[in-house]
Amino acid sequence: MNHQHLKTGLLCLVLQTAFLVVFAQQPADTLILSLQQVVAMAKERSIAAKQASTVRETKYWEWRTYRSNYQPQLSLSGTLPGYSKTFAQVLQPDGTILFQPIHNNNSLLNLSFSQGIAATGGVVFGTTQLQRFDDFDRNRTLYNGAPYAVGYSQPLWQFNSLKWDKKIEPLKFNESKQAYIEDLEEVAIRASNSFFDLLLAQVNLQTAETNLGNTEKIITIANEKLELGKISKNEILQLQLEQLKAKKAVGTARRDMQIAALNLRAFTGLQGAEKIALSLPAASIGITVASDKVLAEAYANRSDAIAFVRRLAEARRAVAKAKADNGLNAALTARLGFSKSAARFSKVYQNPQDQQLVQLDFTIPILDWGRSKSRTKTAVANQQLTEYAVEQDKQVFIQQVVTQVTLFDMMRDQVVLAASADSIAGEKYQIAKDRYVLGNLSITDLGIAIQENDQAKRDYVLSLRDFWGAYYQLRYLSLYDFEQEQKISYK
Repeated sequence: MNHQHLKTGLLCLVLQTAFLVVFAQQPADTLILSLQQVVAMAKERSIAAKQASTVRETKYWEWRTYRSNYQPQLSLSGTLPGYSKTFAQVLQPDGTILFQPIHNNNSLLNLSFSQGIAATGGVVFGTTQLQRFDDFDRNRTLYNGAPYAVGYSQPLWQFNSLKWDKKIEPLKFNESKQAYIEDLEEVAIRASNSFFDLLLAQVNLQTAETNLGNTEKIITIANEKLELGKISKNEILQLQLEQLKAKKAVGTARRDMQIAALNLRAFTGLQGAEKIALSLPAASIGITVASDKVLAEAYANRSDAIAFVRRLAEARRAVAKAKADNGLNAALTARLGFSKSAARFSKVYQNPQDQQLVQLDFTIPILDWGRSKSRTKTAVANQQLTEYAVEQDKQVFIQQVVTQVTLFDMMRDQVVLAASADSIAGEKYQIAKDRYVLGNLSITDLGIAIQENDQAKRDYVLSLRDFWGAYYQLRYLSLYDFEQEQKISYK
């Protein structure tokens, strides 16, 4: 087993060295990037990452709004000034109406506070109030005030939104925090795809240019053989046709590379006019992935796992609300304080009179034709449907994780096989080229060797793409960094 790993490592090292030689020949104005650098740039600069950050900030302020509902609320209200000069109708004892002039100022200030009680759904409140009335026609001023008053209002048999929000809103906030991490990991997956799109285009261009150069060298040798009568004119024409195909392949590969480079720049937000060359990523990662470990991290970290709990809680809340909204509305309010009216401001606060209020407001439905019962039954049915849906989603959740672990292991093995195939195809192509030069191989067999060599190189890059795509998908599904052995987090 160790021998096999050593052999695979040496093989991948040879392939990487071959690519590094090519990149070392790049112009000085070429920017060489690794897969990890591209992913890091995308997480920092891409529009998708900025959108994820904006959504996170929005969810944070929604959380702050929810938290404010449980804090004391202080407000100042009033009418200042309340000046009026007009005529108003006044009903006389004999039933007639007279229009009397009115010229006054009726100003009011009210400072109040309130505090919701999550356990009961009630509200504790307090107030202090001052009113001034100026009658300009009679040159008279009157003050009326309530130095202070406190009270409590309790809804009876009503839906307690504060209580349910306290259960659900923290789940939604934690879900949004994990969703932000998932969004950035999804950016990593998309960045990886863009990276390999460009890498494959560069490999295709490199292969096409190499094939064109080799074809031109073979044509030179073939022309010498034609003069010696060792090959036919038909074989020369076949080589010329291969040369035209090689030139066309170079043009197509160059176009595809430019398009892939533009797409990479657009997604990662990369600025600058320098050319981009990508380094070949590693063919393996020194990690061990077990299904149980990945599944445990997924349940601990994923927003979906939090959403399972949140969706069930929301369904229970809907049932509770349907049962409470049965048409019976009642509220008990009690208030205790002091108030006084006086002609002078200072007198309002001297020996004020007691003020009490006890009030029960209610509405009782007599006949609703089963409306309340229907709403409750609907909510209960929806709760049961939600429970079934959550259970199904849990099964899919588990299956995704287990499948991805298996896929990751398979892709790791595929890289090894693709590397071996690429090595064999390259060696076979070199032998075929040498045999053709010596004259003991047909042009058809040489063409087959060229095609197999080209395809083996593409297959190796595609296997790397699948391997790293599976790795980033594994990170996305678990929100766990298997290299650092820690949960993924972002500031």
